[in-house]
Amino acid sequence: MSSKKMVNSVEGCADDALAGLVASNPDLQLLQGHRVALRSDLDTLKGRVALLSGGGSGHEPAHAGFIGKGMLTGVIAGSVFASPPVGSILAAIRAVAQAGTVGTLLIVKNYTGDRLNFGLAMEQAKAEGISVEMVIVEDDSAFTVLKKAGRRGLCGTILIHKVAGALAEEGMGLEEITKRVSVIAKTMGTLGVSLSSCSVPGATHTFELAADEIELGLGIHGEAGVRRIKIAPVDQIVTLMLDHMTNTSNISHVPVQSGSSVVLIVNNLGGLSFLELGIIADAAIRLLEGRGVKVARALVGTFMSALEMPGVSLTLMLVDEPVLKLIDAETTAKAWPHMAKVSVTGRKRIRAAPTEPPEAPEATAAGGVTSKQMALVLNRICTTLIGLEEHLNALDRAAGDGDCGSTHSHAAKAIQGWLKEGPSLTSPAQVLSKLSVLLLERMGGSSGALYGLFLTAAAQPLKAKTDLPTWSAAMDAGLEAMQKYGKAAPGDRTMLDSLWAAAQEFQAWKSPGASLLPVLTKAVKKQVRGDLSTG
Repeated sequence: MSSKKMVNSVEGCADDALAGLVASNPDLQLLQGHRVALRSDLDTLKGRVALLSGGGSGHEPAHAGFIGKGMLTGVIAGSVFASPPVGSILAAIRAVAQAGTVGTLLIVKNYTGDRLNFGLAMEQAKAEGISVEMVIVEDDSAFTVLKKAGRRGLCGTILIHKVAGALAEEGMGLEEITKRVSVIAKTMGTLGVSLSSCSVPGATHTFELAADEIELGLGIHGEAGVRRIKIAPVDQIVTLMLDHMTNTSNISHVPVQSGSSVVLIVNNLGGLSFLELGIIADAAIRLLEGRGVKVARALVGTFMSALEMPGVSLTLMLVDEPVLKLIDAETTAKAWPHMAKVSVTGRKRIRAAPTEPPEAPEATAAGGVTSKQMALVLNRICTTLIGLEEHLNALDRAAGDGDCGSTHSHAAKAIQGWLKEGPSLTSPAQVLSKLSVLLLERMGGSSGALYGLFLTAAAQPLKAKTDLPTWSAAMDAGLEAMQKYGKAAPGDRTMLDSLWAAAQEFQAWKSPGASLLPVLTKAVKKQVRGDLSTG
């Protein structure tokens, strides 16, 4: 069964996608009758070398996203994962030649269909007297034994677009650009890994993986890789990838070692989240630097995808200052990112957190309540919550996600751990403030935030006094904060209902001669009724 795709038709999806890119980018135009996109200002390139690239669709934003000043002049797109036809490639070569360019460089990924079709178009163009050269990019570092066809062309092709585009913008001739680019292309390698395959419109998935497997060394057309490994933490996966790419016994390795300076591409193959991509980028840069490799530039994003494949490829290209200058040269290509220097002398990646302000003297507990007594009360509460874990989970499963008991038990254990440190508990305000921090950090979720808000607000009145009227005011302050940020009101059948019921009894503490225990006993009974009202 084929995967669902948002297309008008399987047959027309490549045409429609390229038309959409051109429609939304005024710097591009389509070549009539062909699946070819060209720079709109083609006629201004008279006397410059033109750069054409392309291949099968499904690798977006490659290659049409890299058309622009300082990169490609145009792109010839095939059907999904299929080489473009010779006639369209030849039409693109003729179009840029008629615009007055002084030669055309074809940048081609090393796949048999692309080599044949671009090669045939080049020979026909030469027969017409057009100056054309071709560079074939072979940056795949997956294979330890090379097949006759050689290494596949992968995401490193994007760096060749950039380098060649910068040289052409400088006015360099076709022969010299071809030589320079050919040398640079041999200094890079790419390796991919994926959690599953992709699916071509109208077809099924290209390969199948077990739930705990990932594919190492796969191609960008859904071809199976060189090895299947068990899913593991990202650090382990990236370490394996870097080891494979730089292993000198691997005939397709990239010669990166301690002291090398590189450009790194962390390329989303189409289906990874930004969250995963950031984790992989962190691991790649950290692990490379741990090997003594200087990451001069890092490109993180989607550059050459494989439709919706949930995977990533890493590209490493050795660079020196002249090559970095080409990488940094200006371009108007929409898919080329704004890059910052990664390794900068004196740069600090982590800023020290601000120190906590000194604590002002606060009121101590009224009535001679000791730190030991407070600890006993808190421990009793925590022990009770831990004992009720399964009961509360069962109640929560009837109305929610069934984790209420576990959440409160986790918080209770965190409080008990803090109590074992023997903190001073003579200041109620400090105790409530500390409890709010613990619940926010260790309990999490909405409950942790609500309890934290309540306790933080309740602590404020108790900084000055701790008599009974102030405890009533503290309760009011906590409830006000919960209502303000939680947007709940009494009667909404939330935790606020039970606290609100208790708070009404606490109002009696504001009267002269009020006593602690009778009011507290009434408040507990009324709170229980409030709890039941939320069911």
